[in-house]
Amino acid sequence: MAKVDITLHTEIEGTLPRVPFDNIKRAILGTRYELSLVLMGDTLATTLNKEHKDKEGPTNILTFPIDTHEGEMFINLERVARDAESFGHTYLEHIAFLFIHGCLHLKGDVHGDAMEREEERLLKTLYIDTR
Repeated sequence: MAKVDITLHTEIEGTLPRVPFDNIKRAILGTRYELSLVLMGDTLATTLNKEHKDKEGPTNILTFPIDTHEGEMFINLERVARDAESFGHTYLEHIAFLFIHGCLHLKGDVHGDAMEREEERLLKTLYIDTR
């Protein structure tokens, strides 16, 4: 059995989304990278967005690199539900898209056309709809 190198925390009630987090993380960050993933709602997302980005309202994702082989990621599932359709994604696709986005940031990528192309390429190759 493969070692799971993501620690998953949930701050909201409900069933965990069926997204291949570990496979995506390994493809982007490698097997030595340790990642803590928190699935949250609007309340925590609003608090963290204000504390760490000095922005109002609930963000969709926040990433915090700790060092070159460790980081934290927070994904707001309530915001995902509201935003997925406007991105042309299903709910689960949008979670996977944001997870890919966060992993690319933890790897050191910055917003721009190249990152957007890489996000879409990785979504097509790494996300498999398991509904």
